[in-house]
Amino acid sequence: MGFARACSVALVGVDGVVVEVQADLEPGLAAFTLVGLPDKTLTESRDRVRAAVVNSGATWPQKKLTVGLSPASVPKSGAGFDLAVASAVLGAAEVIDPAAIADLVLIGELGLDGRVRPVRGILPAVLAAADAGYRNVVVPQQCAAEAMLVPDVSVLGVRSLRQLIAVLTDAEVPEEEPPDRPGRPDPMLAGLVVPGAGLGTGISRGAGRTGDGETPDFPELSDVAGQHGARRALEVAASGGHHLFLSGPPGAGKTMLAERIPWILPPLCRQDSLEVTAVHSVAGLLPPGEPLVARPPYCAPHHSATMQSLVGGGAGVPRPGAVSLAHRGVLFLDEAAEFSTKALDALRQPLESGHVVIARAAGVVRLPARFLMVLAANPCPCGRHTLLGAGCECPASVIRRYQARLSGPLLDRVDLRVEVEPVTRSDLLGHGGRGESTATVADRVREARDRTAARLADTPWRLNAEVPGHELRTRWQAAPGALAQAERDLERGLLTARGLDRVLRVAWTVADLRGRDRPDALDVAVALELRTGIARGAALAMGTRS
Repeated sequence: MGFARACSVALVGVDGVVVEVQADLEPGLAAFTLVGLPDKTLTESRDRVRAAVVNSGATWPQKKLTVGLSPASVPKSGAGFDLAVASAVLGAAEVIDPAAIADLVLIGELGLDGRVRPVRGILPAVLAAADAGYRNVVVPQQCAAEAMLVPDVSVLGVRSLRQLIAVLTDAEVPEEEPPDRPGRPDPMLAGLVVPGAGLGTGISRGAGRTGDGETPDFPELSDVAGQHGARRALEVAASGGHHLFLSGPPGAGKTMLAERIPWILPPLCRQDSLEVTAVHSVAGLLPPGEPLVARPPYCAPHHSATMQSLVGGGAGVPRPGAVSLAHRGVLFLDEAAEFSTKALDALRQPLESGHVVIARAAGVVRLPARFLMVLAANPCPCGRHTLLGAGCECPASVIRRYQARLSGPLLDRVDLRVEVEPVTRSDLLGHGGRGESTATVADRVREARDRTAARLADTPWRLNAEVPGHELRTRWQAAPGALAQAERDLERGLLTARGLDRVLRVAWTVADLRGRDRPDALDVAVALELRTGIARGAALAMGTRS
């Protein structure tokens, strides 16, 4: 009788659980039994592992083989357990030393020829192993860079089971053949990306800066014609993490403005990069060769998206949705009034909490969802309602129903509501000069965030949009008399209690952009104007930025 054990990791959402893979050999009729709540993909590993072991030059034990995955109460899915199962079987058969793999975490899928194929979710799996105290990890060679992002963990990347056996038996490590033709893509990378799972997600690449005379490789904010008020709102939204609603006729530049927000946001810090990378790795959206996401992501799902595709879900264990793919970045809902009301209202909880909890029969998953939401919508079905002399023929009842698709509770969570005006001939032809560049606005956003970070040091919050209203009213108070107009709007019913708190948050962001120690009446007036859309003579409070 032989026994050996190795370890692997089961992912539940973006959280991992270390699983002990135990192999037991007993005399009897040759059979292979796999227990421990495996799914269909994992059950099929019996055939993959047997063929991989034989084609790697090792002898398959002709005995009764039982492989158990412990804890048995945790559902296991995916092919990432193949490498651990094969190692445990070879340890039980004494092909390798069982003690050498007892505390080794192995993650990877096996091909029938013994090659180790990369799998999704390497980063959160290695993070879970490190949190559990494991320090030695074996992963596919293509995923080694991603696993090395976890500190204090020794990572071994292998391309085949033959190489792993050689390492564990102190034999000469064989060289694996490269792809068939020079320049041909590595077919082993195909499993890292899930076709059709993008949901309009774009991961910003590069530093976003160019030299003199070069064409920028990112959307340039100066390409937006006019829209001085909307550009100011973009700057406020990016500085404080405030949600934004852009309303205006077609062709006014709402989509252009939204696409430029990720580039005026600062690069992600190390912790945020790991969080974003973990989500995209699990979702199969991590670009090969770029193990760490350094720029804020941008997710723009089509308006036909279902509630499950927005907040997460799917058969079996729930998978990340658009709100999680936009974590620490931007979620842009173009043609927001065309989304289903059920899908839009499902966003209300993650907008407040910064995460989404999905309960299914297979388990409960908590996924991160701290994003900056940008809504864009036309004023009516034809889009000409706000244009003078444009000939809008939509009945008043149709316009009311169209605008009511964005519910009051959802809009109450949106800090900035901006009316995007039609582009004038002067603005379109550039007679008024080009607006400020992305780099210029990004520098101001970074400076404002630095002021916010200094004020919120030693607190659990990092952006003004995250600070509770109670703290803003007691711990960080505005200047005396600054809230007089906001308090009157609250008494008149123009603001809710949540709305007053959000006006305070925006006022602090405006003060940070102006370099002030605390908001005054002018900062609050700007915040009220940006929230209600009612002109209050505060348009120049931030200076002429554009």
